[in-house]
Amino acid sequence: MTKQSNSYKTREFETDDLESVVMINKKCLPENYPSGFFVDISERFPKAFVVAELAKSKEIVGYIMGRIERGLSNYGFRLTKKGHIVSIAVLHEYRKIGVGFDLVSKSLKAMGDYGATEFVLEVRESNVPAITLYKKLGFENSKNLRGYYSDGEDAYLMSKRL
Repeated sequence: MTKQSNSYKTREFETDDLESVVMINKKCLPENYPSGFFVDISERFPKAFVVAELAKSKEIVGYIMGRIERGLSNYGFRLTKKGHIVSIAVLHEYRKIGVGFDLVSKSLKAMGDYGATEFVLEVRESNVPAITLYKKLGFENSKNLRGYYSDGEDAYLMSKRL
């Protein structure tokens, strides 16, 4: 099932998308992953790995990778299944038209289908547009992670309950 817009649709990642996703990751983010990492996530959690594809040209313009982890809840002392947004990126020229919102929404639903009862992500403290998007989707700052990124920048750990 895909979500349709006038200019793009979201759908599950396919193996043929790998080269485009790796390129978007390298172009948009300082944190890069080897191809095998993308493949592993897509094999283990295919519904939560979503791409945004232009309706006419079929070009991939964004992606989100989610996975399921077991750990302590951010909302009390208990074990839970967490949906973890590992990475999201949208090409600069396709930002501010809803692509990021649609990617996150679809991945959250998929992780909920996998049994996640809460969701987490890390975001650079300087990434105000992303923080604004996550808050719009119901995430809240749970913790500051000092020196989280390889360049020393701090991150927010953001979380949300289902």
